[in-house]
Amino acid sequence: MRMLLILASSLAIAGCSQAEDEEAAPALETSTPEPAEPLAADGNPAPGLYTITLEEGTVFTEDVRADGTYVQTDADGEVVETGTWEQKSPQQYCYTVDEEYREAEEPEGQQCNTEGIGEDGVWFSTNPEGETSTVERSEG
Repeated sequence: MRMLLILASSLAIAGCSQAEDEEAAPALETSTPEPAEPLAADGNPAPGLYTITLEEGTVFTEDVRADGTYVQTDADGEVVETGTWEQKSPQQYCYTVDEEYREAEEPEGQQCNTEGIGEDGVWFSTNPEGETSTVERSEG
């Protein structure tokens, strides 16, 4: 009987210590992956230097920066617009023009362009007013 009591006690203690060992085991760390850099219509990261040609033929350069800002310059290199940008999807590029560059008829707040690659292979960007520009990624 004494042996049975010792054996039962040993099993009880062993069972308890397994639970303690399981609790003492370090928890597996799961890390949240860094958010992927937003992609532009061409499938490359959105930040970069672009040449934009408006419907009427005006050409300017847009420097889309990784910090969420952009700077547009004309053919003479003069800054014509600055603001912030957000690439919500490869097909939706949104921007907010800084107040000092906003024209009276322009709405305040964020505006979004629809973008894509046409059947002809040309990257297009259509603003909320329906005006379509062509976009080319430039080496910078």
